[in-house]
Amino acid sequence: MAHGARSTRGLAWIGIDLGTSGCRAVAIDAAGRELASARTCLAGPLSPAPGRYEQDPELWWQVVLDTLTQVGAALPPGREAAAICLDATSATLLLTTPDGKPCGPALMYNDRRAVAESALIDAVAPPDSPARGPSASLAKLMHLSRQRPRTTALALHQADWILGRLTGHHGVSDWNNALKLGYDTEHLRWPDWVSALIPDGIRLPHVVAPGDPIGPLDTTLADRLGWPSTVQVLAGTTDSTAAVIAAGAQQPGDAVTCLGSTLVLKILSERPVTASAYGIYSHRFGDAWLVGGASNSGGAVLRRYFSNAEIASLSLGIDPERPSGLDYYPLIGTGERFPRNDPGLAPRLSPRPSEPQDFLHGLLEGIARIEAEGYARLAELGAPPPRRIASIGGGAANPTWTAMRTQILGIPVMSAEHQDAAYGAALLALTRKRL
Repeated sequence: MAHGARSTRGLAWIGIDLGTSGCRAVAIDAAGRELASARTCLAGPLSPAPGRYEQDPELWWQVVLDTLTQVGAALPPGREAAAICLDATSATLLLTTPDGKPCGPALMYNDRRAVAESALIDAVAPPDSPARGPSASLAKLMHLSRQRPRTTALALHQADWILGRLTGHHGVSDWNNALKLGYDTEHLRWPDWVSALIPDGIRLPHVVAPGDPIGPLDTTLADRLGWPSTVQVLAGTTDSTAAVIAAGAQQPGDAVTCLGSTLVLKILSERPVTASAYGIYSHRFGDAWLVGGASNSGGAVLRRYFSNAEIASLSLGIDPERPSGLDYYPLIGTGERFPRNDPGLAPRLSPRPSEPQDFLHGLLEGIARIEAEGYARLAELGAPPPRRIASIGGGAANPTWTAMRTQILGIPVMSAEHQDAAYGAALLALTRKRL
C-alpha cells in the first residue's frame, strides 16, 4: 500500500460538470480532497419557438477547454492530471458526421418538438420505457435524422460528444446517458425495437459503463493544456447521477433528496423500478440501481412568497419539533406526477396565517410530507425504504428544515458534504467504479 500511495502522490483526477449555464471542473487527490476548481459561464440555449430549446455544441467545447485550462493552471505545483471524467445534461442530443462534426444544433434536454416521432415510439416501445416522450433522446434522434443530409451520422449525447473531442475518437456513450435513447441497461444491449426505429445511415453509439476507459487524451490537446499524453479519458454519466456520487450514496437504502426548484428523490435499490405513470425510472449504478422520482413541489413554491434571505431569517424562529397545524400541498400550479399521479391536483395553501413565519412553517412542513410520501411510493413500487438521506440543493443548507424533515421521515437526514456534480465526476475518475 505504501508503494501505491507514492505512485499517486503527484496525481490529480479531474471531474467536469457541463450544465446549461456553465461548466465547472474539480480536481481531487487520491484521498478525495479537492485540489483546485474552476468555472466558466455559458450562454443559455436558444428557444426559436415554444417548447424548442437548442444550442451550438461548439459553445460547449469552448467552455470545457476554458475550464480545463483554468483548473490545470490552479493545480498545486508538482501535480499533474491522471484521468478525466465528465457529466452533462441527460437527453441533450445531436447528430454528427463520423469524425464528430455537428450536423446542426443540439436539441436540449427539455426540447419537446419531436411529438410525431414520440407517437411512433409509443406504438412499439415497452409501456415503461424511459425512451418514451418527445423530450427523450430517441424522439430527438428521429426528428434530427429528418433534417440531415442523406449521409452517415452518429447519434451522440452532450457528454458523448465532449468526450469524443477530448480523445479524438467519437461513437461511445455510457449506460446512464443511453437510457433515454432506448438502451436496455438491464441486459446491456440495444433492443430490437430500437434498432427497427433507427433510420438508415444513423449509427447508435457503443455503450460502456460510466468510468470505463475510452482512451488517452488527444495528443494535440494534451500539448495545448501542458498535460502528459498519458491522461486517460473515461466514459461519463448524467448530471443527476454525478450529484448522487458526490453526495456519497453507496449502498441500497442510501437516498439523496435534491431540494432545488423542484423536489427530486433518488434511492439506491437492489433491483430496477420503473413506473412511467409517476415518471419513475432507474439508472444502473454498479451492481445496484438508482431509482428516482420528481415532484412539482419544491423551492420554487417557497421563492414565490419569500426571498432566500427571508427564508433563512424566518426559519430561525421555527420550532421544527412543533407541528404547524397546517395541511398544505405546496405547488406552483395545478398538476402533480410524483408521488401522486394527478394532473388535476390543485395546490393546497390555505388557510394562510397572518404571520409570515407560520406560513413558511406550513410550507416547509408540507414539502417534507411530500418527501416522505415520495419515498413511501418508491418503496411501494419495489425500492427499499430509505435508511438515511443526504440532502443537496439550496434547501439542504437550512438546519431548521433538516431537523423538521428528520422528524417527519423518522430517519437520519443530513446535508451532503459534497454537493457538486463535478466532484462526483472526479470521484468517478478516481475510483473508475462501474456505475
